[in-house]
Amino acid sequence: MALRNIVLEGDRVLHKKCRPVTEFDSRLHQLIDDMRETLEDADGVGLAAPQVGVLRRIVIVLETNVPEGEEPYMIELINPEITAKSGEQNGPEGCLSVPGRFGLVERPMDVTVRAKDRYGKEFEVSGHELTARAFCHELDHLEGRMFTQCASRMLSNEELESGSWMDEVNS
Repeated sequence: MALRNIVLEGDRVLHKKCRPVTEFDSRLHQLIDDMRETLEDADGVGLAAPQVGVLRRIVIVLETNVPEGEEPYMIELINPEITAKSGEQNGPEGCLSVPGRFGLVERPMDVTVRAKDRYGKEFEVSGHELTARAFCHELDHLEGRMFTQCASRMLSNEELESGSWMDEVNS
């Protein structure tokens, strides 16, 4: 495994639509393993292939909604599609490609995704709250869309730290 450089806002690759994965081989497995290591090193919740400069439909998300005493785990999604969404949440969102900046983004509370695993086997997975937000955020990357384009507004560091944005989303 190897750490990959995370592409930062301003790089055109982040605004390009990704191509489907067609080869489920050792090169794909190496990329996914590298993405996992990169995400862990960056202490993030999700990472999409274009964020490491690869225009393929690959996403990894850290599932944090686990029972007490269990460890969070990575969900690997190849060629993912959202098949269902419900509810809504509105809150701060950030991105490893936009370090230090956060914006208010409305997302579904629950999301179901159909994808393939690293071996090409199809499966479905559902996410709630942060995981649902991460699914939507990372799948947006595959379409060349950044959270800054979805944000109702960007937050200052003071607003983020004080939680004053909560009055806005709760009204």
